[in-house]
Amino acid sequence: MYRIINRKQIRQLRKMRFWRRRSSDLTKPRLCIFKSSRHIQAQVIDDAKGIVIACASSIEADVKATGLRGKTMAVKVGNLVAERAKKAGVGAVVFDRNGFTYHGRVQVLADSAREAGLQF
Repeated sequence: MYRIINRKQIRQLRKMRFWRRRSSDLTKPRLCIFKSSRHIQAQVIDDAKGIVIACASSIEADVKATGLRGKTMAVKVGNLVAERAKKAGVGAVVFDRNGFTYHGRVQVLADSAREAGLQF
């Protein structure tokens, strides 16, 4: 019989593939993305210490007040998280797309964070 796998399970499989590679080297913090149908969030996490260094979200009041949606909102969030990470002293990160495909809002957020100065 064929196994029925839904989209959430496929995303979890992609996420675990990343963690198998990542668990051996925790020297750099990771830029972790989460997106829902309306919002997008990004965090710079130091897994060795177990702390969040910087974060940005489309739910924040200053981002929400701009009235942006979709990819333009992701650009704003990417710029914000890069600025906050640089202010905290982080220049290089590992990009964790959290099982989401590297397309659309995830790709735009990553590109804007790179342009704002984060290296990955």
